[in-house]
Amino acid sequence: MAAIEMEGVSRAFGATPAVDRMSLAVPSGTFLALLGPSGCGKTTLLRLIAGLERPDAGWIALGERVVAGRGRFVPPEARGLGMVFQSYALWPHMTIAGNIRFGLRAKRMSRAEEQARIGEALEMVGLTGMQDRRPHELSGGQRQRVALARSLAVRPGLILLDEPLANLDAHLRETMLAEFRRIHAASRTTFVFVTHDQDEAMAVAGLVGVMNRGRLEQLASPSDLYRRPATPMVARFVGHGRTLPVHVTGRENGLCRFSVQGRSVVSPGDAPPGPGWLCLRAGDLAAAPGGGLRARVLDHRFQGGSYRVTASLEGVEEGGVVEVMLPRAPASGERIELSLRGGWVLSREAPRGETAFQDRLLAGATA
Repeated sequence: MAAIEMEGVSRAFGATPAVDRMSLAVPSGTFLALLGPSGCGKTTLLRLIAGLERPDAGWIALGERVVAGRGRFVPPEARGLGMVFQSYALWPHMTIAGNIRFGLRAKRMSRAEEQARIGEALEMVGLTGMQDRRPHELSGGQRQRVALARSLAVRPGLILLDEPLANLDAHLRETMLAEFRRIHAASRTTFVFVTHDQDEAMAVAGLVGVMNRGRLEQLASPSDLYRRPATPMVARFVGHGRTLPVHVTGRENGLCRFSVQGRSVVSPGDAPPGPGWLCLRAGDLAAAPGGGLRARVLDHRFQGGSYRVTASLEGVEEGGVVEVMLPRAPASGERIELSLRGGWVLSREAPRGETAFQDRLLAGATA
């Protein structure tokens, strides 16, 4: 069963479409990350799911219940979901237990039931024994856990997280990503996590939707997004890829043949014969003195014990800039030779977001 399903959902602010004809199905229990650059519509989509925005067109269902569209609009408090904000949104004058209890009041529970739920939620987020503290006595990571505990205490079928790690330092973000994975596995609740940070999305989610200009470019597992991007935007955005124009002359057994610098080469891909894009990341190229692709060094920077080198392939007029990791720092303008050991070829005519993985996912979720 789909925890979230929507079809043709649009939301515009003035003449600017924030979400543009979005269709999506998310299976129950999924950890979904919505990823994309600033202004791509991911937060607006989250607010539409939460009921904080009304769609201009289309419909949204949570579980089997339509909550927006088709003549209905269910307010946020009646949707049976929890939401964790970037700013934590904790009451400063209340204890941690009081903040969690606040979300339980609408459930009309006995005092004993409330206490049991509070204790259960605090244990799940690793804050047992801190129920009498106030928010200002906690670290940023602990406050974020309280906000999550408040949502978990009401046992929702869906939890929405809007840039929840943006206010934390790098070390705390890593810790909280591990905690989110652990809590999701323990609760089996559907999580929707909005972020502009692809490292966060790829580290925590089982399913990632890449958005661009209000549209869904691709919905896939992190490994599929990285290894088999469906569109040039995904190829360039995920993993800081570079795209080179190529002409595919043949495809067989998952490999595409094309020409670069007059040499016939092959790379994994799904592009039919004709114009295509070769997506390359730094790890797809290696130094190959005496027999590789010819390139000129443009720039370099030290990263992770090696040098990340930006170079321009000779004779490639459009989009011939690539990156490669080298053990030494080359001089600007130096000529180097590179071998191709990976990459992914996609058609220039590839439809946005229409991948076999997404088709299978939607069919399974709505069956």
